[in-house]
Amino acid sequence: MNRKECRSAEDGSGVHVVLGNEACDLDSMVSALAFAYFLAKTTANPAVVPVLNIRRSEFPLRPENTFLLREAGLPQEGLLFRDEIDLQALHRTGRLALTLVDHNILPRADGSLEGAVVEVIDHHHLDRVPSPSCPLTVEPVGSCATLVTEHISQRAPEVLDRQVAQLLYGTIVLDCVNMAPEAGKVTPKDSQYVALLEARFPDLPPRGALFDALQNAKFDVSGLSTEQMLLKDMKAESGGDVSLAVSVVYVILETFLQRPGLQQELCEFCHRHRYSVLVVMTISFNERKEPFRQIAVYSASTALREQVSQALERAQNPDLNLSPMSSPYADVKAYLQGNTLASRKKVMPILKTFLRGLEGRTRHYGEVEDLGELEDQFDPSRCPPFEEDTRVPPTPMNSLVEGCPLDNGPPRFSAEAILEKFGRMAEDETLSPEED
Repeated sequence: MNRKECRSAEDGSGVHVVLGNEACDLDSMVSALAFAYFLAKTTANPAVVPVLNIRRSEFPLRPENTFLLREAGLPQEGLLFRDEIDLQALHRTGRLALTLVDHNILPRADGSLEGAVVEVIDHHHLDRVPSPSCPLTVEPVGSCATLVTEHISQRAPEVLDRQVAQLLYGTIVLDCVNMAPEAGKVTPKDSQYVALLEARFPDLPPRGALFDALQNAKFDVSGLSTEQMLLKDMKAESGGDVSLAVSVVYVILETFLQRPGLQQELCEFCHRHRYSVLVVMTISFNERKEPFRQIAVYSASTALREQVSQALERAQNPDLNLSPMSSPYADVKAYLQGNTLASRKKVMPILKTFLRGLEGRTRHYGEVEDLGELEDQFDPSRCPPFEEDTRVPPTPMNSLVEGCPLDNGPPRFSAEAILEKFGRMAEDETLSPEED
């Protein structure tokens, strides 16, 4: 997109946004960047913009993302975050086209953008109703980046340069746990496209070394507060009046539950972010790359905590094989998860089904039986109300995060400023200052 094309876009030709999911993990980020690059190279739309679906201030909490960007030579300053573009305003003026990657349905807060969705590429359970006007590529592979690699290699293989390949390669290798079958993530298609990338770009970093570096970055939570640990890899769902968050935490559950003041911090976290219940899924790996998983369910509402716990305990598709663990807190239920292959991708449909049932009972009966205490679930004596905190969270003390340039808060841009910014970035039609 050159300056002339950018000015044309400002005059009303519109913006095509490629949007990852709200966790903004490595797969979500790279899928958005790579697919937007593909669209910019192969379509007539001059304004194709990848958007990372978190606030810029939260990005340092994802050191595996910052590490891979540095390895690929991509500056963070060129990224665009959700708090820097007003998608609602673009949609209201009829200037937004939206491609979803690494998720296939918009959360309730973005429901008004549904009419702008023109394509979906995802590897999660399909929740979207198929439509002739919105092509769907949804397959249960280990990484959405695999589907993006397939898309690019089949439709425009010349777009797949080494820089894009390194982003996609690192993401698939991390998502599929170094392609180890015992981890239960890799599929034949993931293996096929990792082999393709290795064959086309034999100078890619060694697979094992790259995986270890990314895994170490992802699992390094030193210096993070409890809130930052929960926000680092979190997805949320809602049904009726119940809002539920699921956070993946990269320490064993016993260590997490022993954090000083944890009960108060969980209550405050839910209060601040308006969640009725919080599910924490912990994961670690042994020397054979086999996962070890545990689950905790927190809610100040006894009834809601019990109902969510029962939904997980009774689940059959998949059976989580939960065994109760001791918990130091009455409002936290803890479990060892025997089915170590059931990642959050497989647990979320269980919780979505629970929320849909809750919402259905609310519509039918007017209120959900046994959950009348929900309105009173936060005890002010235990969980004092918050004043809105607009400060940027402190940068985590992580050797892979080299400071935070946002001491004065994240910038806010108009839609026109965004287009101008990407016009300058894309004048040479490449992802980096280097020539293709």
